[in-house]
Amino acid sequence: MNKKLPIGIFDSGIGGLTVVKRLNQLLPGEKIVYFGDTARVPYGTKSADIIKQYAMQITNFLIRFDPKIIVIACHSVSSLGTQFLESRFSGRTFIDVIEPSVLDALRFTRNKRIGVIGTPATISSGMYPSIVRKIDSEVQVYQKPCPLLVPLAEEGWFDTDVTRAIISHYIDELLDKQIDTLILGCTHYPLLEKAIRKVVGSSVSLIDASGATGTKVKQILETKGLLNTKHSKKPVPVLYFSDLPEYRGQIMSRFWNRKDLIIKKVRLGEDPDV
Repeated sequence: MNKKLPIGIFDSGIGGLTVVKRLNQLLPGEKIVYFGDTARVPYGTKSADIIKQYAMQITNFLIRFDPKIIVIACHSVSSLGTQFLESRFSGRTFIDVIEPSVLDALRFTRNKRIGVIGTPATISSGMYPSIVRKIDSEVQVYQKPCPLLVPLAEEGWFDTDVTRAIISHYIDELLDKQIDTLILGCTHYPLLEKAIRKVVGSSVSLIDASGATGTKVKQILETKGLLNTKHSKKPVPVLYFSDLPEYRGQIMSRFWNRKDLIIKKVRLGEDPDV
């Protein structure tokens, strides 16, 4: 396989850009192709069958770029569809965002009491407690579905009074369990990190999947001999979205803090304008 092939990444909306940004920093020689399904966000309130259907459609789109690895930057798809995608696209390497988050949380926790916030689909899958129990059965995991947080992030309400009030409504009962580590179980949630930090205080470690996932991707590419370290010019990420209202472009530019992003709208099933 050619080292110059891109890394494919997808999410239900703009949240996966947290992973794209981290990978772009960690792997400056890699070309990244991203798809955000902004026309159908959020995924976390949808059924498992629909989530798998959407994930399959997006993977078919990304395969047109022949990616050397595909990152599932969506916790809902990671929790419900990773094995499904691996079975449908044999020979393709998929990386989810759940296991790296769990391993990070286990390294940070001191009192073995971990909280998880995520979409209803992610929480109901039970993936986080299941993985934790296999690694350390003494760790207690407390979960809370937070269906309103993805819409807040998509609208750019990153740190407002309303956002903090909603976060507090969700997280207070986890804090009552004396958690010392909180997994942000959705790639949208790091966009709200400032507001979340104000609610939980400084004593709780926040686990963002982007860092751990980026490290895992780098390790896998190194192991497979596919890491592209030679580049005359740092590749600019190419970002595809299924819907792109003007305000979303403004949100992305503000979040990314750069103006050279290649942002395109595409319908699934169409040939992408590469």
